[in-house]
Amino acid sequence: MSVKVIIADDHSIIREGLKQLLEMSGEIEVVGEAGDGIQCLNVLKKVTADILLLDINMPIMNGLQVLEKINKSQLKIKVLILTVHNEIDYLIKAIDIGVDGYLLKDAGSNELKKAIFKVTKGEKYIQPELTPLLNQKLVEKETDLDKLHSLTKREMQILKLIAEGLFNKEIGDRLNISERTVKNHVFNLFKKIGASDRTQAAVFAIKNNLVDIK
Repeated sequence: MSVKVIIADDHSIIREGLKQLLEMSGEIEVVGEAGDGIQCLNVLKKVTADILLLDINMPIMNGLQVLEKINKSQLKIKVLILTVHNEIDYLIKAIDIGVDGYLLKDAGSNELKKAIFKVTKGEKYIQPELTPLLNQKLVEKETDLDKLHSLTKREMQILKLIAEGLFNKEIGDRLNISERTVKNHVFNLFKKIGASDRTQAAVFAIKNNLVDIK
């Protein structure tokens, strides 16, 4: 019995190439294709498949947004992201959402098939070359979490306002405290998060999703 696959990628030539490659062995059947995120969700409603090969860069709705929609709708399909993005932040985001596998497009055909079969069986598959970088990033996230937990409620408020670009006097006016008190809080929070200036503090806040980037 062949594994049924849907391919979602905005480049038709990639979809065609993947279809030919996967169906050569006779163990995999491509039963649907999509060129954008909305089309992908529509195909998923009409076609029954075991696994979705999902690109991240797609028009209208990107792959990570599609993944979120799939998980919220509880569609019973495994998702293997196949992408050019080797940035670990994309991988971590995909894992947080609930992806089953993550593979780069420069992977070999044998590795792609291996990933498909493993994910179909219910196993998780992350391209081996990405694992050391992923582990390092997870350690960094854990360290940042410890730093965040060390901040008081007031220090957290001030850190967010620093990230928004406010100076000490402005922060004092916003929080109804003296500028001197703000300076003391800034000194303490800089020490706790390992920042030497306001820019580093702002980067820390943005990296840890304490403020939204407009």
